[in-house]
Amino acid sequence: MEKYKEIERSIITYYRKNIWQKFVKAITEYDMIHDGDKIAVCISGGKDSFLMAKCFQELLSHGKKNFDVVFLTMNPGYSEANKQKIISNAKLLNIPIEMFETRIFEAVQNIEDHPCYICARMRRGYLYEKAKELGCNKIALGHHFDDVIETILMGMFYGAQVQTMMPKVISTSHPGMELIRPLYFVKEESIIAWKERFELDFLQCACKFTEDYTKNHNENGESKRQEVKQLIKELKHVYDRVDINIFRSVENVNLDTIISYRSQRSGTSTHFLDHYDAELEKVKKMNKEN
Repeated sequence: MEKYKEIERSIITYYRKNIWQKFVKAITEYDMIHDGDKIAVCISGGKDSFLMAKCFQELLSHGKKNFDVVFLTMNPGYSEANKQKIISNAKLLNIPIEMFETRIFEAVQNIEDHPCYICARMRRGYLYEKAKELGCNKIALGHHFDDVIETILMGMFYGAQVQTMMPKVISTSHPGMELIRPLYFVKEESIIAWKERFELDFLQCACKFTEDYTKNHNENGESKRQEVKQLIKELKHVYDRVDINIFRSVENVNLDTIISYRSQRSGTSTHFLDHYDAELEKVKKMNKEN
């Protein structure tokens, strides 16, 4: 049996519970795919996006949805060695990628404030544009469960806000386009186990900035996300469902116990005092009537 066929089979057999069923659950629960969709499955070169691509291939083979995909890879300025690694992994996994070139790494290399954030925004913009050019109405990114809960804590610790990484998003900059995250329920440890089982070697972050920053800062060069990832790992030693509870916390928000909240979509903000006096008068009136 060719290796890619063994890998494909493992997703719906050996990893059925921890990968395949969770992939399908996210698509179903959050209504990510509709008949007639054409989805750009975005492959960065890392383990997450390559696994997502294999799951989409399985969904096309075994699913009931009538949709199409393009396996889209953007080269933001990788070294030739890293570019070839992506191409060879795609060949090994039997994924017909379509690669296009940009110069994003070159554009952000001299930016001092938040270069990773700007790089990520630029990448997404280019992916939307290329996907739309290819007739797609959605792009799929390989963010997984751990990315979601890390984002929740990062928003609280470093952004002073409660927010999460949404399972799907309507693009405001590219009308008619949506972003979906089908690995939303898949834990990173399951992806790592799948990768290691087949001795697959994928890219980490391969940009020049990250390489230089890590060299110059050693262990102190950890990103904020890595710090949060380590914190969650330590908390799980105390309570092994802490990651699940972090996730559930943004599903069970009680607005009556929130001091203030805002809607970015409508541009409105609400403070608990806005309705406090009216509620107080309502209670007083009820007491008089009783």
